[in-house]
Amino acid sequence: MYVVVEGPIGVGKTSLSRKLAARYGAELNLEIVEENPFLARFYEQPDAYAFQVQVFFLLSRFKQLSALAQPGLFSGNVVSDYLFDKDFIFAAMNLKDAEFALYEDLYGHLSPRLPSPDLVVYLRADTDELLRRIAKRGRPFETEMKAEYLADLTARYDEYFRTYAHPLLTIEAAGYDFVARPEDEQAILTEIQNALDAGKAAD
Repeated sequence: MYVVVEGPIGVGKTSLSRKLAARYGAELNLEIVEENPFLARFYEQPDAYAFQVQVFFLLSRFKQLSALAQPGLFSGNVVSDYLFDKDFIFAAMNLKDAEFALYEDLYGHLSPRLPSPDLVVYLRADTDELLRRIAKRGRPFETEMKAEYLADLTARYDEYFRTYAHPLLTIEAAGYDFVARPEDEQAILTEIQNALDAGKAAD
């Protein structure tokens, strides 16, 4: 079983992924964020550092996820807190002209070599909820995150998943506090299990 939790910045992907991994005894594959050496500078000067940020993320995510396709390395269940395709969503926002063309070429060579998840859980929330959650977790490089940026990002996620061709479960994150409320955690895990069962039945 390979499950991915995806959604915009601050929505709760990693928290839910940890709970899913614990429930299924799964290998937890977490996105490398803080280790990107260009990220803080990107938030200060987006135009100057966008390409470096995106290429670092592209290659580090490919390296992580390509391990899933190697026999014997991940023979059991895997839960990941990101989908490789998210990289393209961010690149389309942040890159322009020749930089985006170069990125698109790299992405096009790497993406087909990765496995598709059995289920993607798309956590979504409105901009105010995202800002509240970002402030609560307190990452220094996210303190200047703009509402307009988050709104644009969420719209792009919505558009991407509107035509997503693989098994997908969309959950409104604002309706759950699965970190602090055990009953919300149980409800969301049950919803995900039902989606997985439905996928197996379809097979």
